[in-house]
Amino acid sequence: MTTLTRQDLNFGQGREAGPAGPGAGASGPAGFLERATGLCPPAVVADVLCEFLEVAVHLILYVREVYPVGIFQKRKKYNVPVQMSCHPELNQYIQDTLHCVKPLLEKNDVEKVVVVILDKEHRPVEKFVFEITQPPLLSISSDSLLSHVEQLLRAFILKISVCDAVLDHNPPGCTFTVLVHTREAATRNMEKIQVIKDFPWILADEQDVHMHDPRLIPLKTMTSDILKMQLYVEERAHKGS
Repeated sequence: MTTLTRQDLNFGQGREAGPAGPGAGASGPAGFLERATGLCPPAVVADVLCEFLEVAVHLILYVREVYPVGIFQKRKKYNVPVQMSCHPELNQYIQDTLHCVKPLLEKNDVEKVVVVILDKEHRPVEKFVFEITQPPLLSISSDSLLSHVEQLLRAFILKISVCDAVLDHNPPGCTFTVLVHTREAATRNMEKIQVIKDFPWILADEQDVHMHDPRLIPLKTMTSDILKMQLYVEERAHKGS
């Protein structure tokens, strides 16, 4: 397994997610759950996962107070209220990151997507780990897939919304990054994609990948015919202040 991170390291290094400018709206997910009918199954699963991960990243940043609450606004997704950023640069960073994850998801090359919260010294204090398994896809209609998966993903969103009850406070001045754990074969393919599409992934540093003796907090697991996913948090024992 290979762990990848973006070349620009993390959002927040050298820039601030301050209040959004006039007219800045919440740039939310593209709504693949509503518009995926008719797509082939691999593309449907990748679209649904990217949409879910986008909502989840926004919510994690809100719940864990990585950025001021003033840059978030309430929206509705999966028939539950969620908090989404209305900061254009932050939204674009998240969208660009997941746009580059999507080709790997379509090829079933992703083992984990990890949202890492870093302290001022860029050391991990928390990792939200989405462990993804895509079984061989069956012949299933998009409508059936979407209605079933939406119910399962709703439970993940609700769990993230209340995760602060089981986690310690983070130190001030945190930022975040996204890591992608891929299969070895995917890394060789990625090098070809980088030449063609300026793919913004590099091998992650060891300090970004590992925490010494973290506390493990399971949050949610889902199992279906087309997708299996587990969410857990690795939390550093001593976060500092």
